[in-house]
Amino acid sequence: MKTLHIFGSWLICAPLALADIISIPSTEPDASTSVVPNRYFIELDGSTELLLKRDGGKRKPHEIVYESLKKREIKFHVNREFHSEDLFVGAAVTIKDFRDVAAVANAPGVRAVWPVRIIERVKCMTKQKTEPNVPLDVLSAHRMIGVDRVHAEGFTGKGVKIGIIDSGIDYKHPALGRGFGRKYRWLGNSSPKYKVIGGWDFVGNAFNGFNRPMPGPDPLDKCCGHGTHVAGIIGANPGYRFNISGVAPRASLTAYRVLGCTGPSSEDILIDALLRGAKDGQDILIMAIGSPLGWTESALNVVARKLVAKGIIVVFSAGNDGEFGSWYAGYGGRGVISVANAFNTVIISRNALLNGSKVASIPYIHPVPLPDSGPLPIFATSTDTTIANDACNPLPVNTPNLSSAVVVVRMGGCSLSQKLGNIAAKGGKISLVYDDGHHGFRALNDGKYYAGSIRAADGEFLVKQFKAGIPVTVSFPQTGGLINFSNPDSKLIYPESSYGPSYDLSLMPSVAAPGTDILSTLPRSFGGYGILSGTSAAAPLVAGSAALLLEATNKSKRAAFGAQTRFETTGELLLSSHAHGAPLETVTRQGTGLINVHNAIHYKTVVMPGELLLNDTDHFNGSHIITIYNTGSQTQEYHVSHMPAATAATIKSNSILPNLGPVPLNVHSATVQLSPTFFSLPPNGITNVLVTFSPPKDVSPATFPVFSGFIAIKSATENLHVTYLGLAASLKDKRVIDTESVISGVPGPVIINLKGSKVQNRPATYTMINEDIPILFFQLAFGTPILRIDLVHSDTNFGPMLKGVLGTNLPPYHRGSHFEDVKIVGNIAEADWVRRDAEDHNWTKKAQSIDQFSNMTAIPNGDYRVLVRALRVTGNPSMLADYESWLSHPIYIRAPGN
Repeated sequence: MKTLHIFGSWLICAPLALADIISIPSTEPDASTSVVPNRYFIELDGSTELLLKRDGGKRKPHEIVYESLKKREIKFHVNREFHSEDLFVGAAVTIKDFRDVAAVANAPGVRAVWPVRIIERVKCMTKQKTEPNVPLDVLSAHRMIGVDRVHAEGFTGKGVKIGIIDSGIDYKHPALGRGFGRKYRWLGNSSPKYKVIGGWDFVGNAFNGFNRPMPGPDPLDKCCGHGTHVAGIIGANPGYRFNISGVAPRASLTAYRVLGCTGPSSEDILIDALLRGAKDGQDILIMAIGSPLGWTESALNVVARKLVAKGIIVVFSAGNDGEFGSWYAGYGGRGVISVANAFNTVIISRNALLNGSKVASIPYIHPVPLPDSGPLPIFATSTDTTIANDACNPLPVNTPNLSSAVVVVRMGGCSLSQKLGNIAAKGGKISLVYDDGHHGFRALNDGKYYAGSIRAADGEFLVKQFKAGIPVTVSFPQTGGLINFSNPDSKLIYPESSYGPSYDLSLMPSVAAPGTDILSTLPRSFGGYGILSGTSAAAPLVAGSAALLLEATNKSKRAAFGAQTRFETTGELLLSSHAHGAPLETVTRQGTGLINVHNAIHYKTVVMPGELLLNDTDHFNGSHIITIYNTGSQTQEYHVSHMPAATAATIKSNSILPNLGPVPLNVHSATVQLSPTFFSLPPNGITNVLVTFSPPKDVSPATFPVFSGFIAIKSATENLHVTYLGLAASLKDKRVIDTESVISGVPGPVIINLKGSKVQNRPATYTMINEDIPILFFQLAFGTPILRIDLVHSDTNFGPMLKGVLGTNLPPYHRGSHFEDVKIVGNIAEADWVRRDAEDHNWTKKAQSIDQFSNMTAIPNGDYRVLVRALRVTGNPSMLADYESWLSHPIYIRAPGN
């Protein structure tokens, strides 16, 4: 069966005329467009082999398909080819005419057509000043997950090959072997100590995500530092500055560079890197970069799952978008280890010196010392330390110029960028952001402004001084300011770590690891060493731990295939807070818990499966079997029990929009029946436990509550668990098109006249000259399997549809020229497996210019409406009631000479 996954291109426009309404990005494409314009994966099927035999085996299967496309007069350009049997055979091509995509999918030898998605750029490292004379606790993360105990047993990853798909590696770094391309030898051996044994640069320095890559054999990390930091966490040699050590210092590393010096990357490049890693014989592949996706249906996820099926361990970071709430995790899916970020036990911070105060200094977190031009006075954006939305709105008109002050602001109520943007509008350059009780004392993920994080008590103290008129000033020492102390939020999930689940209710993330204040290697030109917080620091700890597991099991295939389940069932469950009586953290945030590699290696009990996916109420799967094996030499007695986690209210009450992070939690849980609950197993004994679930009853389906928890299996010496997750609502009931967010005072979607910067609220005429062009602005409140924007005749009306109003009584979907009794004039854009928007009021993420059809032909003069359609999750494409739609006011195109 052929699969067609089509994406149109959201066209981002950049008129200055709209500046008073909305911030428009530049005309250059960027990551907000979601897909690379007009580029698609073509996956070939087995029928090409038959064609090859008829051809005498003289040509590649690709050439036969290309010939078929040319005969159909399809214009295309081949960007990249893939020749990996059993994984992915096909190509990434640019198709000139959007209408030809369906014809490509139906061509002989083509199995599926996929869009090529954009992979957002990671937050690259900055040059950091590090002070080796400061006694920093740099191995606390190792102790949290049992790495120190495994090292003490002599396991260091020897013989394991790890491919790192990132910004490259500074392989000349002393702690990373000082060389490249020769087999790594352990310290003390007289042979060369090259740790990075190979690699490839897929992009070149000038690649920005959209221009032509310039590949080459040298994957040196030249301008980002992210990949070098990841490499150090995995495999840095011990004995250098700060006494850092990789989790698997004797593992061999291979660098696959997929990021240029600016801009994002794309899925075709990452897939090329994954396939090359398989060809190079990597045991583990890690990609600590990614974008919010939410769907397991993508070409990259499909390839990753095939790699896992071949026994390669694949590790992805879950993402750092926790502020945007649930249903917003990155890449992953079943079999792929997707990693959440938990707070480390230690905080590495800097000292800010106070003058005019009884308190001499306070700690703050920032990658480098905040700029210091001498002591600066403080200014508080609010004297109310309980305010829920401090600086979320533009600061008052009487706010003084803040360019010569340190601004103190409370976290919460809106995105950090929004707060800091409002402060910058009044001249503010340096801010200290204090905790609101929900976000914790942690690094701030915003590279646009100088903003350091401070503790809640310290922020409240500074606000109190400001309110009392005490002339306190602050200075930031440029050297000698690093300190470390115990983290009160240790073993809680980091606020920025992304929430799942996926739209098909899979576990994303699947596990957690510490990822805050991780000191590791940086390129020598960046200072050599630096601190990073995020899932990009957590994921390499898991990849390194997987190398220890493989070494300890002599790289057995069983260990490789079972690595995810071993980590999922032997880890530590995390609480939602350290308050008395706090429930366990929702699985949508912690996955199956904090990994423990020592347990994964040494536990004699094996439990399968590691995950129980219950689905939604329409497709509820409430009965499961858990199998328990005792592989030890002694009889063990077991107790099985239910440990519920907090239920996450993923959608706001009386709204269709998501709850922003931290997502509200409640203690209502599933009812679980277990049989048996007590039993003993002799050596090599095995038994099954029947688990029957009922969804929680005291929750509102309108909040789309995701319930989760754990089935604990405990013996006298071992604690294991199996994780479950379900939705106490119907996914098909979740509305998709955002009709609540407002642009220029009008709920979306809206059509805006590019020339007049006005929302169209009645029929309007457009000349298509000098920016007299209609622009559709819309957002999605939830993911959709099918999104389509079409132009229809102006007299179109059907069912209860109102002008500019959402309706649900819609005709069924067909990729053709008709929509039941509604004639489609032409397609503007189309997309499959689309994620929801971030609700950050950046409407340009879905800004579509209505100036041409998707095949790049001009719209003829005529009277039209814009029709937007979105299929609800689990909806049937042929069912009328499973769609939402929005119909615009009439648009009259009157282009001279058209």
